[in-house]
Amino acid sequence: MTVIIIETIGWIGSLLILAAYYLNMQHKILATSAFYIWANLIGGFCFIVNTYYHHAFPSMTLNIIWVLIAVVSLINAKKKKIKKP
Repeated sequence: MTVIIIETIGWIGSLLILAAYYLNMQHKILATSAFYIWANLIGGFCFIVNTYYHHAFPSMTLNIIWVLIAVVSLINAKKKKIKKP
């Protein structure tokens, strides 16, 4: 049962990141949009869970950095909103 949950989490992460990338490439959303950033953050977190379970530490490290980039992007977006008149 645990394996099914972990694999489902991995697939959800994959779909979130692919959907965000596809929509960005089709000019439906911007890379600076909240959806794009949140999809990458949640998708990356899902990958961290999945790769940790599978002991795929290089991929896990990549996804930790991926999530950190998304967090920084969210912080920067909040700062820009606050600065707007």
